[in-house]
Amino acid sequence: MKLDFEEVSVAGLAKSYGPTLALAGVDLRFEAGKATAIQGANGSGKSTLLWLLAMLAYPTRGEIRYGRYGVSHADELRGRIGFVAHQLQLYPGLSGHENLVLAAKLQNIPYAQKRATDLCEALSLGEYWKRPVRTYSRGQAQRVSIARALLHQPRLLLMDEPATGLDIKSTASFIDLIEQQKREGAIVLIVTHEAQFADAVADRVLQMDRGRIVEPEA
Repeated sequence: MKLDFEEVSVAGLAKSYGPTLALAGVDLRFEAGKATAIQGANGSGKSTLLWLLAMLAYPTRGEIRYGRYGVSHADELRGRIGFVAHQLQLYPGLSGHENLVLAAKLQNIPYAQKRATDLCEALSLGEYWKRPVRTYSRGQAQRVSIARALLHQPRLLLMDEPATGLDIKSTASFIDLIEQQKREGAIVLIVTHEAQFADAVADRVLQMDRGRIVEPEA
């Protein structure tokens, strides 16, 4: 079953790791076709929020809703989420192309080769495509990680510092790709410390501090 949703909302969202309160009661709504950037100091709760939205961790209290769906549909919902983690999760001995095709096959994407090639072109990876990922620069590997998150055309796209290592040309291509995702109805949430990138890509920029949203959308 393929689930679809037009918004993601969180209410009273809190997360504790032992005595440490990473999120302290967050209320937010994210809409289809819009990009939100979240900024804040290290330890402010930004990455924790992404992990909860990706259902790679569960809140201590509070609720996340994906349209009318909740955690009882977790398995189906994960198939509608793309996640670019801050730590790259690629197979270093495989090429960029092989990493994408393998990921596509594991997700039962029937058009794996074409989708991988289209994303390769969109992110200007052609000259590196057949080389092992272990020979890539951080920016080149980052582009493969972004492409992998987009393989299955996710409804919710979560990205943690996705512009890390990207040069000016790659960043411009990446911004164009995000705009395309928005036009296709994706809900985009980006954690970034780069203010210029956030202003260029996001419809709103929020600030987090000590597990709370301290500067809501103006």
